[in-house]
Amino acid sequence: MEFRKRIEWLTRVGLLLFIFTAVAFLSAVTTIRIAIRSHEVAMPNLVGKSVTDAQSALDKLHLGLRVADRVYDKTPAGGIVRQSPSPTVSVKEGQFAHVIVSLGPLQVTVPTVEGASLRSARIALLQAGLQLGEVTAPYLDNQAADLVLMQAPRPGTQATNPHVNVLSPLGPRTASFVMPFFIGLNATEAQRALTSAGVSRIKITPVPAMQWPAGTVIDQSPAAGSRLSVDGPAEIKVAQPASGDVGSN
Repeated sequence: MEFRKRIEWLTRVGLLLFIFTAVAFLSAVTTIRIAIRSHEVAMPNLVGKSVTDAQSALDKLHLGLRVADRVYDKTPAGGIVRQSPSPTVSVKEGQFAHVIVSLGPLQVTVPTVEGASLRSARIALLQAGLQLGEVTAPYLDNQAADLVLMQAPRPGTQATNPHVNVLSPLGPRTASFVMPFFIGLNATEAQRALTSAGVSRIKITPVPAMQWPAGTVIDQSPAAGSRLSVDGPAEIKVAQPASGDVGSN
């Protein structure tokens, strides 16, 4: 009986110790969470503020400021255009707000680049403090390739951003046709069909393939149904007997 009572007493003591330890652990976790949350603040709205005013507002919240970039914008020079993190987002004290600052509106007259080559247009725009933007390059008949036909913004206008988009055709579309299915045909017939279509770059590749009759097309590129320019290239792989079979009866 004495032994059983001792075991029961030890069990009770162990259970109490476990409960006290669990409570202490949960209390510590809760305290840590409260401490972490107590050091979080809401990111203020900095857009439109000057860098100096933004820095002052962030200093009060123990946050920092970093200028990530400067761009031309309708916002007055020195004003903040964008920020990250966004306003109202919860951040920890000591975190930095990354901002993009305005250089003010772009005061540049767009030069004329229509009629110039793409290379000349790029140089002219760089000399004016601008950049070549999106280049639309369709195939157009009766139009020389690599010449600027249209531009936006129009010449002589005030640039609102540093990019000028242009239309510069690739010239007439190269003739093309749909690649036939050559596999199983004689290589001579396949080559004759390609030559008749105007394809000049034809590659014939012999491939050892005992299961096919010699001279038979066993593969092709592009695949049948693909559109092939007359400039090519086209490749047909032709079966040839294994080296040991050449000349055998």
